[in-house]
Amino acid sequence: MSGVRPGTRHYSVVCSSCGTRYEDDGLLLDCARLHEPAFLRTDYNRSGIPVGENTGLFRHAPMLPVVRTFPDVPGPVVRPAERLGGRLGLDRLWVAFNGYWPEREAHLPTCTFKDLEAYTVLGRLPAESPVLVIPSAGNTAAAFAWAATRHQVPCLLVVPAPALERMRFPGPLDPCVRIVVLEGTATYSDAIACADLLAALPGHHAEGGSRNIGRRDGLGTVMLTAAEALGRLPETYVQAVGSGTGAIGAHEAAHRLRADGERLPRLLMCQNAPFAPLYEAWRCTGAAPADCEHEPLARELTNRRPPFAVCGGVRDVLTESGGDVLRTDNVAALEAMALFEEVEGIDIEPGAGVALAALAEAARSGHVRRDELVLLNITGGGRARQARDLALISAEPWLRVPWPGREEGPRAVAGLVAEQSSGFVTATEGVR
Repeated sequence: MSGVRPGTRHYSVVCSSCGTRYEDDGLLLDCARLHEPAFLRTDYNRSGIPVGENTGLFRHAPMLPVVRTFPDVPGPVVRPAERLGGRLGLDRLWVAFNGYWPEREAHLPTCTFKDLEAYTVLGRLPAESPVLVIPSAGNTAAAFAWAATRHQVPCLLVVPAPALERMRFPGPLDPCVRIVVLEGTATYSDAIACADLLAALPGHHAEGGSRNIGRRDGLGTVMLTAAEALGRLPETYVQAVGSGTGAIGAHEAAHRLRADGERLPRLLMCQNAPFAPLYEAWRCTGAAPADCEHEPLARELTNRRPPFAVCGGVRDVLTESGGDVLRTDNVAALEAMALFEEVEGIDIEPGAGVALAALAEAARSGHVRRDELVLLNITGGGRARQARDLALISAEPWLRVPWPGREEGPRAVAGLVAEQSSGFVTATEGVR
């Protein structure tokens, strides 16, 4: 079990604000003390890069907040990218590829790094867990749906209608996984608002998003894998962000790994104009992410409630790492996606295209030096390749709900789900 004994916890949980230490129950999301909003973080009381007997994601189980591991869960693939770096004018570019690319031993089942967080969150849960309620723009829901199906964990996923295009799997979903689709003009933010109410239903519990230490530490395995491949931390870490959870997780992992005197990687978080709330907040422009005339290419990055000012959140990790928030437009992102496929031979997701485009612009402007050791997180890729290689099945929603509008919508959805959920909690009790 990779140094993890089933049912035991090899870590403690610490509040970023007041330092209060907790014994984790697998569901803890917030500090109980009254103070500013603050992330909890994990304390493993160890340094270096401990690895266990497993391969893939759970090779790093000693540095994950889990009480169980699951077999055959792939992890990130980190490799040098000399040809791509040459096209960008970077001499020491490395890529962390998260997706499906058989020739590179990349086999993440739903083609994005959201698989890393899903399995870690599930591995953190207590033996008898409530129904996890998870809002998503698409990729997170797909990752949790398939992981929960494979390991019989009851989940309620709330998504806007466009997210269904991401819900294609190698087999049918288990009945313990239920997808609620918000029809019409509903957005990711609307899904979050609905999930907040649904999590209050008896027998349900909010998964927690960026507040969940399992999410951040699971995504942080990108940094663990990179440090192992590089023999050190990168100088700069580049990632497209919606909430910033993955970049925070990478920063927290770097904290645990760094040697005495070693600098933390500079975080470059990348957003897709015209929707760039973290970019605006970091520069204190006061601009709000209002409805845009043009939609961003990367819908997965459209989080209207990112944890910017939370203690331990985006602002803090940017400040501590000397980082920055970059933005790029749809045209540049599409060109970057085409460039990666041309040079590397595999398709990548729009979010990854945003990160690559922003890095290219930063290299041209001198914001990133030619000789800088850069880790570019390709957060998703190989979806088109997987569709050619495998026979995928489209998921059937459990419930489709017409979206009545932002004011009355969440309560109407919660009422309908509660009505339709009679027996769901009872039926899923003990499936673990």
